[in-house]
Amino acid sequence: MAFTNKSQFIMLFMISSTLIIFVSAIDFSNAPAEAPGSGGDGLLPLAEKHVVIRNKVKNREILNVHCKSSEDDFGIIHLPWNGTWGFRFHVNIWKNTKFRCHFTWHKGGSHYFYIFKVSRDDSAFGQIPVCKECIWEVGKDDENPICRIPREKENNPYCFKWEDGP
Repeated sequence: MAFTNKSQFIMLFMISSTLIIFVSAIDFSNAPAEAPGSGGDGLLPLAEKHVVIRNKVKNREILNVHCKSSEDDFGIIHLPWNGTWGFRFHVNIWKNTKFRCHFTWHKGGSHYFYIFKVSRDDSAFGQIPVCKECIWEVGKDDENPICRIPREKENNPYCFKWEDGP
């Protein structure tokens, strides 16, 4: 298909851009949830995610959590031992959404970790499964201090070291 002038090209570009924006803005939040183990756990573009953080620090102290992305800052949350806190968001259209959290507790130090990043938590080709609800336990073990807990109870948690660098 050849364009005879610039205006046809511009018009085609505007129509296709509008269509892409419209399709990506569709809200899938009322779509039925997928059965556990079905493999498709929130991988759609702009999929809603729910991050949940559980305080499991060994000394049973209050866990101070401060999570933020380039667009959102949730402030400091004080989680009692065994308590949970969570937040919801949508993965952006560029699939580069990241939330970094700062964790502190009495005699536990100061630690950072990307509680959500697309390359780990929303990639069909990642080393661990995609999560729609990303449940994390913090501070249970010194060797692997932060673990993502799978929805399927028979699977082992996915544990990580702190990401304390800049």
